[in-house]
Amino acid sequence: MSKWKTYNSTKWQFLLFVVGRTIIVLSSIGLFSESSVAITEQHPINIAQLIQTNLPDASAAAEEAYKKGKQLYEQGTAESLLQAIEFFEKALSLYRQVGDRSSQAFTHGHLGKIYSDLGQQRKALENLNQALLLRRQLGDKKGETITLNNIANVYSDLGEPQKALEYFQQALLLKRQMGDKAGEAITLNNIGNVYLNSGEPQKALDYFHQSLPLRQQLGDKPGEARTLNNIGFVYLNLGEKQKALDYFRQCLLLYQQIEDKLAESRTLNNIGTVYLDSGEKQKALDYFQRSLALKRQIGDKIGEANTLNNIGFVYLNLGEKQKALDYFQQSLPLFQSVENKLGLAANLNNIGLVYLNSREQQKALDYFQKSLPLYQQVGNREGEAQTLYNIASVQRDRGNLNAALTQIKIVINIVEDQRTKIRSQELRTSYFATVQDYYQLYIDLLMQLHKQQPSQGYDALALQTSERARARSLLELLNEANTDIRQGIEPKLISQERNLQQQLDTLEKRRIQLLSGNHTAAQLQALETETEELLEQYQQLKAQIRATSPHYAALTQPQPLSLAEIQQQVLDEDTLLLEYSLGEKRSYLWAVTNKNITSYELPKRADIEAAVKKFRQEITTPYLSHSPSMDALSQLILSPVAQQLKKKRLAIVSDGALQYVPFTALNTPNLPENSNYQPLLLNHEIITLPSASTVAILRREHKERKSALKTLVVLADPVFSSKDERLQGKIPVFRPLVAQSNLDSVNLTRAAKDSDINFERLRFTRQEAEQILALVPASQSKQAVDFTASRTTATSDELSQYRMVHFATHGILNSKHPELSGIVLSLFDELGRPQNGFLRLHDVFNLNLQAELVVLSACKTGLGEEVKGEGLVGLTRAFMYAGSPRVVVSLWSVDDQATSELMKTFYEKMLKTGLKPAAALRAAQIEIWRTQNYTAPYYWAAFTLQGEWK
Repeated sequence: MSKWKTYNSTKWQFLLFVVGRTIIVLSSIGLFSESSVAITEQHPINIAQLIQTNLPDASAAAEEAYKKGKQLYEQGTAESLLQAIEFFEKALSLYRQVGDRSSQAFTHGHLGKIYSDLGQQRKALENLNQALLLRRQLGDKKGETITLNNIANVYSDLGEPQKALEYFQQALLLKRQMGDKAGEAITLNNIGNVYLNSGEPQKALDYFHQSLPLRQQLGDKPGEARTLNNIGFVYLNLGEKQKALDYFRQCLLLYQQIEDKLAESRTLNNIGTVYLDSGEKQKALDYFQRSLALKRQIGDKIGEANTLNNIGFVYLNLGEKQKALDYFQQSLPLFQSVENKLGLAANLNNIGLVYLNSREQQKALDYFQKSLPLYQQVGNREGEAQTLYNIASVQRDRGNLNAALTQIKIVINIVEDQRTKIRSQELRTSYFATVQDYYQLYIDLLMQLHKQQPSQGYDALALQTSERARARSLLELLNEANTDIRQGIEPKLISQERNLQQQLDTLEKRRIQLLSGNHTAAQLQALETETEELLEQYQQLKAQIRATSPHYAALTQPQPLSLAEIQQQVLDEDTLLLEYSLGEKRSYLWAVTNKNITSYELPKRADIEAAVKKFRQEITTPYLSHSPSMDALSQLILSPVAQQLKKKRLAIVSDGALQYVPFTALNTPNLPENSNYQPLLLNHEIITLPSASTVAILRREHKERKSALKTLVVLADPVFSSKDERLQGKIPVFRPLVAQSNLDSVNLTRAAKDSDINFERLRFTRQEAEQILALVPASQSKQAVDFTASRTTATSDELSQYRMVHFATHGILNSKHPELSGIVLSLFDELGRPQNGFLRLHDVFNLNLQAELVVLSACKTGLGEEVKGEGLVGLTRAFMYAGSPRVVVSLWSVDDQATSELMKTFYEKMLKTGLKPAAALRAAQIEIWRTQNYTAPYYWAAFTLQGEWK
């Protein structure tokens, strides 16, 4: 007598990840489940003898053959799989003789799995369709869902995603009807895989996040590992390398615990890919070699092929072209033998790159053109875009500019389509960063065509492409700023959002308490991990709110402006737009007035970055009033346009390293030899912009806002330490300090280390607050100092009453998690109890301001995470979203006393002289520069106005 049990085996797929122009093959898991017969203990039977003598006990012989086939199958080697087929075929013949349709279904299922593993997908489908027919005849719903899953997986391997989805959706419906949570989790995971293979990462992530909690509830460790692995893929594809690594490490640990060598080998491959993308080539090679050894040991041909491909890429990166080609050519026949179009497409693309790097352009083109139709057949848009980009690069280098332009236009259309499918702003931003090379090639092609045909408007198209390539997420954020996207969504989502915000606040309080006392590195790490998990949940929830919001759905995607629109909507007679684009081979500058455009070719990105690095090193030194680096950088990036500068207002859209440059401090270009230092701000009001298009949308959004009723609120001189005199029962008395004071010397800055809770009191911020507030009637202002300079004050609705909001305190920069960057307010209440005093990026996004100006009189408030295509993602965009069209921020750690003087003068120019903020900041900086103690740009050049200048 026999009994039934469920037997699960693993069905692997793989995906592609682009590093530079090369395509890395990643291992993705889709669970391939099958039920089998468990045989009771019995004596061995001679199967051949039973068949020959036609003994009545053919059923026992069939089960013995099935049992032997299963044992061989579980060995998992190529040889044992071939032997298993023989035994399963014998068992199938015997089951037919005795009319056992149920066992026939199981046997067909196992044969389908083996043929799929061996890469014979058509034979796999023949067996699986037979199994499906039998199970439907028998009314075996559970078996039917398993077989539907398996058929779908084969179609996915064959590059037919729509057919795969059709079968998976049938399986999912049945699983839910049956209440089969385990099966539902499997199918959700597999649907996610199809979307990931089809280049729809947001949909993939949605399905994986539905699958993961089910697997965790069921205690399904292998399934949990698979889904963690797949979430890691999504993040890697979208440029979130650290998140990807975290997920891959979690699943590797699980696989090692359950001793799944096949899965372990695939995950080692994936971790290698993260290191490869991070530029850690040797680490990547180590992981790939470990993966390859395991794959060969267990006979995993598909896995072996993709890891050989990836090792080839490492050698290509190391400049060892022949070694790279050897590995690519080892993996090529393996991909062909298992009929995997996706892997084959990636492999052909990479061989093409070897020839491209060897200057064999025709051979490279041949391989790219073999790769392209394979990507198109399987519907992989990312691979298609990458290969078209490679073809366009070859055509450009051969001088076929128009042919290259045709290809790159298709690439840009694919990118634009893909990014709109990603709901999460954070993931959309990180994805966009991974495709910036495409826009750079498009710009370069247009500008090279402009050289050949200067009257055809190619330079205007290049400028428009530059606008398309930058600050797109900021444009979308500003577009939704006046829309209540939470109106009309489920109250449950709003409740979850508030709950997550409260949890983040609680973690901050715990962190403050921990850092205030004795703590271990392990405690801090645990808190960091918990914070990361909460932030990820928060991002997912925000994406879900946007997806379900009828108001968000009604918003049209804001489009970057064309040249004519920039001239009409942004510029005036007195303003010159300078927009930079830094490229690998050459960079470009467009100088645009409200009537014309002029373009210039500049040196390559690396040369400009080197000049910026030297400039930053010197300008952040308090003792240098002038240095050669100021002249050198000015000549590099301003000299070509010097004749057009005149005395115009300069609206500067920087790129890359130039975002760290205060243009105000650059020496005026093309001065006569031996001239004295003349900072650019002497003749120019200077504004920095994320893009020209953002100005138009800021104007539109601000026009629709109500004007604030009062003038100025200042938050300054918070309480940072339990040892602060204000907590010792003393009356806080401010004593003005001079520059020579030992207590507050020029070395005291408004910088703060996020890992250090011992922030020093900034005494000059109190003087700054008092001097600024003295310019405004008491009825029109609010002073929030000491304990009232708190997060509670900053997040209150009261701030929306003021036209100007001024923060004078420490700034914190968290480049790993920019959403945790912010400013530090009072960390203690009046009773000395620790409180959350960090106003983080996500807090600022939730403010509702009516301000015309926000001033962040603190350190590094203009910095943030540098994201390709978005610029510096930090506090500026958060305050713009919260309601201020202009923000004054700093680019380095500023001096406390000099900043106090600068801010006093800045507000005098606005409130007494009536200058607009940009003009007032320029006038204040000139005045401070002319002060003997503060001639060095370190003291006055850090602050820059971003946004609207009118």
